[in-house]
Amino acid sequence: MQKYSISIHYSEEDGCYVASVPELTGCMAHGDTREEAMREIQDAMRLHIEMLQDVGDVLPLPLLYA
Repeated sequence: MQKYSISIHYSEEDGCYVASVPELTGCMAHGDTREEAMREIQDAMRLHIEMLQDVGDVLPLPLLYA
């Protein structure tokens, strides 16, 4: 899997940590801890990339390489 950027922040409104991948629009996950959010976003990234490949979309470049 390419090295995409992962952003994790605590959401007071949701009462949990929210993780997102800026390069993969809509790819988000959450967890009660930063570690759980990180595990969940890894799964979400894998599924998001599989979906993009299934529909024939080009994978976005990681921000580091864009």
